[in-house]
Amino acid sequence: MSEEVNVNGVENTEEEIVPVLYPRRRIEVGLLGTFIGFLMVVLGAKPEFFGMDRSPVIGFAQTATFLIGIGLIALSGYFCLMSFWPKGYTTITADFGIRLMATGWLIAVFSGMADVFGFGSHPVTGLVFFGNLQSLGVMIGEMVIGIGLVMIIMPPHSGLRLKPEDHIRKIDMTNE
Repeated sequence: MSEEVNVNGVENTEEEIVPVLYPRRRIEVGLLGTFIGFLMVVLGAKPEFFGMDRSPVIGFAQTATFLIGIGLIALSGYFCLMSFWPKGYTTITADFGIRLMATGWLIAVFSGMADVFGFGSHPVTGLVFFGNLQSLGVMIGEMVIGIGLVMIIMPPHSGLRLKPEDHIRKIDMTNE
């Protein structure tokens, strides 16, 4: 704390400006994971971009590939956004956002794999492919994941900030 005297003779106290440090490696790995997940989604949805198209419909392997890609994007987004929070601190909104992301991914997986699990519109013994209702369910799951990611974003005017020593040791919340 530095003390200054203004022209009226009253002391002003100002806090020192401390640079905010974020775990750079974790953010980089999260962004790389997001890019790899995006490539998996594109590979699953449009394999002809990579010269790998073998079927006129989107089958089991393609559906599984883009659902894994969606999961990797969600997980990487979680790691990136959680790296901006001080260790041990999140708001209830961020906690709900994490659970909403997981719920959205489950909605996408169970919608996309409905025929494989046996509760889709196509019989299990027939050709398993990705239909219109399944695509609607996956889109709803993606929207729920997106809402969850937005809920994890740290508010810009929050009083919680990382301190330079936070990346070295864990904050102990029991000794207050």
